[in-house]
Amino acid sequence: MAKVNYTEDNIRSLDWKEHIRLRPGMYIGKLGNGSSADDGIYILVKEIIDNCIDEYVMGHGQHIEVNIEEGQVTIRDYGRGIPLGKVVDCVSKINTGGKYDSKAFKKSVGLNGVGTKAVNALSDYFYVQAIRDGKAKVVEFERGDIIKEHRISKTDEENGTMVSFVPDFSIFKNYKFVLDYVEDQLWNYAYLNAGLKIIFNGKTIVSKKGLYDLMTRKTDVETHRYPIIHLKGHDIEIALTHGNQYGEQYHSFVNGQNTTQGGTHLLAFRDAIVQTVRDFYKKSYDAKDIRASILGAISVRVEEPVFESQTKTKLGSINVGPNGPTVKKFVLDFVKKELDKYLHQNKDTAEALLKRILQSERERKEIAGIKKIANERARKSKVHNKKLRDCRIHYNDKKGDIDIKNASTIFITEGDSASGSITKARNVQTQAVFSLRGKPLNCFGLTKKVVYQNEEFHLLQHALNIEDGLDDLRFNQVVIATDADVDGMHIRLLLLTFFLQFFPDLVRNGHLYIFETPLFRVRDKKQTFYCYSEKEKQSAIKKLRGKPEITRFKGLGEISPNEFSDFIGEDIRLEPVIMNKETNIEKLLAYYMGKNTPQRQTFIIDNLRVEKDELDDEEVEDLLEEEVATEEAIG
Repeated sequence: MAKVNYTEDNIRSLDWKEHIRLRPGMYIGKLGNGSSADDGIYILVKEIIDNCIDEYVMGHGQHIEVNIEEGQVTIRDYGRGIPLGKVVDCVSKINTGGKYDSKAFKKSVGLNGVGTKAVNALSDYFYVQAIRDGKAKVVEFERGDIIKEHRISKTDEENGTMVSFVPDFSIFKNYKFVLDYVEDQLWNYAYLNAGLKIIFNGKTIVSKKGLYDLMTRKTDVETHRYPIIHLKGHDIEIALTHGNQYGEQYHSFVNGQNTTQGGTHLLAFRDAIVQTVRDFYKKSYDAKDIRASILGAISVRVEEPVFESQTKTKLGSINVGPNGPTVKKFVLDFVKKELDKYLHQNKDTAEALLKRILQSERERKEIAGIKKIANERARKSKVHNKKLRDCRIHYNDKKGDIDIKNASTIFITEGDSASGSITKARNVQTQAVFSLRGKPLNCFGLTKKVVYQNEEFHLLQHALNIEDGLDDLRFNQVVIATDADVDGMHIRLLLLTFFLQFFPDLVRNGHLYIFETPLFRVRDKKQTFYCYSEKEKQSAIKKLRGKPEITRFKGLGEISPNEFSDFIGEDIRLEPVIMNKETNIEKLLAYYMGKNTPQRQTFIIDNLRVEKDELDDEEVEDLLEEEVATEEAIG
């Protein structure tokens, strides 16, 4: 074994920005390119807005302006403004800020003074302006280094702080802001701060009824089995109802922070609902039947919250405050008292809730027998190993490492050639492959028992480990990887139907993606370009000049493993499947997967996925035939 010297020369001290840039995952979680709602560029936005929200909560400033244009983010609040003599320190010195005084920021989101500094260090350009009592201070940075510190000047602007930044392209490679993600993030701030007005790219976002508004906007009101139960107390607010969807759907918050991974408060909420319902009906119903199809939201405020990471997506605090009750007792006491009272006062709601529980009980018992047979059949045939080429690191690994937790991906492919190419090219540590056999069943309108009766669906569910919800989901990114031809598009739609029908939480929580593969390869003897559109192809031809070789990829199996490694590595292109507030799953699936062929044909023809002006008449006709053939296959 080679001898390694360990001396004083091996000890190195990093300044604040070097440490953040060297280990960004410690401060903002995973990096990503913006295709996922929890990618780093959105954490940067959140860190700045958190400071604006804290000002509002303290009674300073009634609105916030947010603008995102061509990758640059500008955020302006109308709070007190950073003290002018401390502007540089507050944005570039770790553990410097005003939140260490617990009297001033008793229930603030963050107390460690890191967030804004991380944004500064991870930005190509960072601009901060503080305005206080007719005076303004401006400082400009590049990747954490001051490039210009302006003198204090007079101004007529209102008090407050403005921050503008451009994320560093060398860290967030090929990033792009998905504005739907940002808008959803801003709506959450509005729900939790009734009366706060947020102007996002000229659009006004405001809420008057808090979590009640959240439930009406983020759930399908038409499917609610009873009116939304909305209860508020000191430092706690809840809202809940039941729908017709499979699975449980929750939104949880701590001190205004969206805890997307839940934590102690959400666990307490789920347990409290079960206990309260059992006590009210005086019967020990199965917890799964009580929570099946539930739609819920909870917001709590606690002193000095402890989160499991800097990104604050999961609450780890056990107690509400230094001298307060446990989070579990705090939530349980409130829910048991207020929900029980509500059910006694609203008998129609109590009857509708009981009816939903009994329906879930019947459905669970009906599936139980089918499920047992399916599991035994799969065990005997050992088909799991044939369908899944697993990876070594999974989303549900309890290792506490943010990067590892977010890295795992599964590609759902069609055919042996495509799955073979991806399998050979993948990263065996974090990328798995599930191979489909033929076209999946169109499951629109069917009940969940089909998941166990159909071998492909049953094994896919098993591979993802989502039978009992997302708590033990094995892959953060579930990627549909099909050919860009008629059959491939058909399979993609059938898989989307499967997930939306039976596992909508997987989509709502941002785990489902479409894999984008290049349509063309344009190359000469010196250079090769992989093009994802007709525009990119034409651009590549111009760059190479001459007469390059042009290959049209019609199937994933045509792409060699060596080439595939370029497409599923750092530069992977994933299109997130996003459910907007207007999305009504039942109506959506009925339109695209039901029996309304003429309307769908017209829609498809009017919305071709390419720029028709760039193609000649023959190519347009070919595309029309492909699109209509896809539509007819669905019908």
